[in-house]
Amino acid sequence: MIPQQTIQEIQSKIDIIEVIGEFVRLKKRGTNYLGLCPFHNEKSPSFTVSPSKEIYKCFGCGRSGNTIGFLMEHEKYSYVEALRWLANRYGVEITETETSPEYRQQQQVADSLYILNQFAQKFFTDTLYNTEEGTDIGLAYLKERGFTDHTIQKFQLGYNSSARDHFAKAAIAAHYNPELLQKSGLIVMRDNKPADNYHGRIIFPIHNQSGKVLGFGARIIGKNDRAPKYINTPENEIYIKSRILYGSYFARHAIDRENECLLVEGYTDVISLHQAGVENVVASGGTSLTPDQLRLIKKYSNNLTIIYDGDNAGIKAALRGLDLAIEEGLNVKLVLIPDKEDPDSYVRKVGAEEFRSFIQSARKDIILFQVEASLREAGNDSTKKAALVNQIAETISKLNKAEDFTRQQDYIHRSAELMKIDEAGLTTLVNQFIREKMLKEEKKSGSKQSREDWNRIDSEQTAAPDTDENALFLLFRDEMNERAMVRSLIEFGNKPWDETQTVADFIFDEIEVNGLGDLLDNKKLLQMTDIYKTWYRDGLDPGPKSFLYHEDNQIRQLAVDLMDTQYEISPKWKEYYDGPMPTREELYRQEVFSCITYLKLRKIRRMILENQQDIEKNPAGEELLTLLQTHQHLKALEIDLTRLTGTVILK
Repeated sequence: MIPQQTIQEIQSKIDIIEVIGEFVRLKKRGTNYLGLCPFHNEKSPSFTVSPSKEIYKCFGCGRSGNTIGFLMEHEKYSYVEALRWLANRYGVEITETETSPEYRQQQQVADSLYILNQFAQKFFTDTLYNTEEGTDIGLAYLKERGFTDHTIQKFQLGYNSSARDHFAKAAIAAHYNPELLQKSGLIVMRDNKPADNYHGRIIFPIHNQSGKVLGFGARIIGKNDRAPKYINTPENEIYIKSRILYGSYFARHAIDRENECLLVEGYTDVISLHQAGVENVVASGGTSLTPDQLRLIKKYSNNLTIIYDGDNAGIKAALRGLDLAIEEGLNVKLVLIPDKEDPDSYVRKVGAEEFRSFIQSARKDIILFQVEASLREAGNDSTKKAALVNQIAETISKLNKAEDFTRQQDYIHRSAELMKIDEAGLTTLVNQFIREKMLKEEKKSGSKQSREDWNRIDSEQTAAPDTDENALFLLFRDEMNERAMVRSLIEFGNKPWDETQTVADFIFDEIEVNGLGDLLDNKKLLQMTDIYKTWYRDGLDPGPKSFLYHEDNQIRQLAVDLMDTQYEISPKWKEYYDGPMPTREELYRQEVFSCITYLKLRKIRRMILENQQDIEKNPAGEELLTLLQTHQHLKALEIDLTRLTGTVILK
């Protein structure tokens, strides 16, 4: 865990223009900077960076965030990886706290493996280009496959000689730990001597999302029935196959721009397509898609197109993991390469433009393709057809989010037509799978709430009338007031309120004395207030940066939204109007006072409503008199507060 003090030190050094300027060409425009958005294709710049607020926003695609958010979105870093990048950029030493000895040991091994893999990658590339065997065999093979020097260097391809211990000798001479070398899979022990695991093979480095080498794939050249075609790094602290997509580091920006991820099987498929200009492509390594791989794809795009060989093995591979992909909320399409080709050979055969056109025209909806392919396989076998109906119903049931309802209904309709079965019956079967899943989850979570309870609550919520025509307006107004109060706190909290208090002191006194915290309906805003209070009372300086760079993504995004005002004073104001225009900084006391007064007014109005509900119960005698007196007192308070805010009471 990175201490808050260290995070604040990093924050204090960040220059958002400097950081984003490393990835986007920015031009000064007024008080802000403008450039072409890196997250979508555009010809006219709409990507705006504000150095004063330390946020960016694209008015084309709507993406927004801060420096850390940019690194996480653009480079696909985790929050901690983005902090590490910034710490390295600005020379801040990170000392992590609250880590166990086991965790520290694991981190040390991971760091050592990254260093070793970097050494190995450079060694294999050097062998490919600067040894006789490397150029005559390895480089000649890659050139024969059509790969250019630019492509070879981009993917950092290499070669290891046929000598049994060529790499092992170099690594041991460089003082790398023999145990670590074995853990990495680069060497094995034969006859109690270290030997190369990848001798006589083309080497494909496998990178993580930040470009570090996690491990290697090694392909044999020529035919050898006794040796496997590919050898991969064994699983270790950094190489976990189920979490890796080959080429994701090189594809991440293209997937963002195209809003689509193309998935193929092999390393050379990815490399050939990249060389042809089709860069939004990654490879699964020929295994079934895992939940971690699917979540990685979803970080880039919700649209996944699987491109596999058109033979039976390719079809079966494409359908593996289908339910998982749908459950992750991905829109999945399928393209099958014709004529016994694979993506590598087909793009070299037809060229980039024709390949792109083929992908566009040959996309098939993968659920409907599954229905068609399974129907052909079932033929007239009624048992197989019955099993298919159940299988399709279960697959469609995975689309159980509210936003997927229309898609689910469309799949039911079209699948029923293809299978020539009753649509209502298929709907019933889909709902049965959904109910069974819900019951399993309830049982697993230990929930005692019965299905009848859920149905009753659902029907009550559906039937509840909207008793106030202005309900949506009131909710919107209240939300805006809450946001204004929290924004005032984090922007002006350390400014003086009077001779004895800061703004933060004043706000927290008002919240605690008058119980205004209960009025913050947005729980994330309430959480931000509590976080500010904790930091403030610990002697920290919790300004906007503390929240813009918070580890909780929801807090970060909410802070960006709070700081992102739609309107600003034009720099040309003075050309057309006389006199100074007061800033928010100059009027901060009025803003804070107004926010607190509105919160008090909300509380009074809720108390009036509760009192009226008690009056409507027709109490008798003294109780009724007390309620009426309370009503008069509350209305008087309401009038006083509305005078302060300038509000007019209509009823």
